[in-house]
Amino acid sequence: MSESNTGGTVSGEDEVVDLCRDLIRIDTSNYGDHSGPGERAAAEYVAEKLAEVGLEPEIFESHKGRASTVARIAGEDPSRPALLIHGHTDVVPANAADWTHDPFAGEIAEGCLWGRGAVDMKDMDAMTLAVVRDRLRSGRKPPRDIVLAFLADEEAGGTYGARYLVDNHPDLFEGVTEAISEVGGFSFTVNENLRLYLVETAQKGMHWMRLTVEGTAGHGSMTNNDNAITELCEAVARLGRHEWPVRMTKTVRSFLDELSDALGVPLDPEDMEGTLATLGGIAKMIGATLRNSAAPTMLGAGYKVNVIPGQATAHVDGRFLPGYEEEFLADIDRIIGPRVKREDVHGDKALETSFDGRLVDAMQTALVAEDPIARAVPYMLSGGTDAKSFDDLGIRGFGFAPLKLPPELDFAGMFHGVDERVPLDGLRFGVRVLDRFIDAS
Repeated sequence: MSESNTGGTVSGEDEVVDLCRDLIRIDTSNYGDHSGPGERAAAEYVAEKLAEVGLEPEIFESHKGRASTVARIAGEDPSRPALLIHGHTDVVPANAADWTHDPFAGEIAEGCLWGRGAVDMKDMDAMTLAVVRDRLRSGRKPPRDIVLAFLADEEAGGTYGARYLVDNHPDLFEGVTEAISEVGGFSFTVNENLRLYLVETAQKGMHWMRLTVEGTAGHGSMTNNDNAITELCEAVARLGRHEWPVRMTKTVRSFLDELSDALGVPLDPEDMEGTLATLGGIAKMIGATLRNSAAPTMLGAGYKVNVIPGQATAHVDGRFLPGYEEEFLADIDRIIGPRVKREDVHGDKALETSFDGRLVDAMQTALVAEDPIARAVPYMLSGGTDAKSFDDLGIRGFGFAPLKLPPELDFAGMFHGVDERVPLDGLRFGVRVLDRFIDAS
């Protein structure tokens, strides 16, 4: 605790909402190019908040405006391996006209803080800042060194953020063996006696692809049996409608076993749709981890209505399960056919780790201390995070950004969605859990 300007005490719980509001009000929209003035402003804000409590943060700018902040907190036992807590400050763009509240105003309504980044992932950034500031103000060292990293560019693959630091400044993470970050530790209420908290231990790999068809250009009034648009659209339609087979990975199997035990109902692996129906708002997130997937997202061709173009392109967001990359790419090539050229725009590996060890025990201990009916369970994230880059340094990553959520909140729908928001009580709960977790880890 520390004394405020009014003579009272300031705790992490007291300031986490304001910290999150401040971050949301810094527009860090990532359009996937070199623009990023908001990321620099966010990096400076974070650095200021860390410096206020005695740390010496460093800002690393990989490209003009694309900035990340890193700091290290000395622990009680420097001989122990260090822990990395990382989060990204960039967000996907938002169209204010679609929102109930301005996505960059950080408004509070209905017991929630609204804004782009409220759950992805300025909530975790704010909780981390709040916990660290509280501990340092009160002189409470963590049991071991902690490295803090607030990163640019995660929403476009991390090239200017985590990947840049791993490739160019690996010394910043010397001695780190484990990490926590986003999209895990959130609650799923089973009944009045049990709340599952999903901890991310695996994530799908990524192949963002460009598909290209070369055809014969000509006048739009003429018959043309080599129309690039026709060939491409047929291939994209086949891909978009393809029914990918269920592939049961270790993590998903563990989650379903935990769910079966929690519900007291045997789950039928042959009836996955029935299984998903029991999951409510998180069904879409879990369902995407049962299969590889390929979603067409962009099309491009032509320049005039009466000209048949010589080339047509499409972009596809491809995701593959751990252990199934080779099968995934073979299926893609078979589905699109030989006329379509496939090339990667951005790719990254899949990750999977086991759900065990002292760090996992610390998560369960911290959760139960704040929610007696909590049970931590492993799950797979359908997307990807900066954990992929840190895995290259041998750092074992988990998604653990603890939030106790109202059962009716469509949490999965908050990610990249309209009206993104986080419950204020959830933020304060996360601060308490993270503080306990640090002590137990």
